[in-house]
Amino acid sequence: MKTVLSFIAVCFLALTVNAQEFKFEKELINYGKISQGSEGKRVFEFTNTGDAPLIIKDIKSTCGCTVPSKPEKPIMPGEKGQIEVSYDTKRLGGFSKAITVYSNAKEERKMLKIKGYITKGDAKSEN
Repeated sequence: MKTVLSFIAVCFLALTVNAQEFKFEKELINYGKISQGSEGKRVFEFTNTGDAPLIIKDIKSTCGCTVPSKPEKPIMPGEKGQIEVSYDTKRLGGFSKAITVYSNAKEERKMLKIKGYITKGDAKSEN
């Protein structure tokens, strides 16, 4: 019995030690107050802090007004990657949207957020 438990413990440690991980510089991007029709593209930057290639499998947003794009190639250990998000700035008022990143990382689903306020007149961004 002790041998079986030891084997299971070793297998578990081997899986967690070699897991892919990524660390985002920011998990929330605040657009601040921006003018209607202004540039809606922002970038989430991250680093693969694991010891194996990181693959972003899919990215989903909470609505069609937020369009994310994922890296097509695996991100190697120690390398940086980017996820671009475009928000439709033609819609007036406040917004708060979630983006879910699906990957082969230890944390398979990662939630990112954007928020801001679209005005009719000139506004200053608070990126």
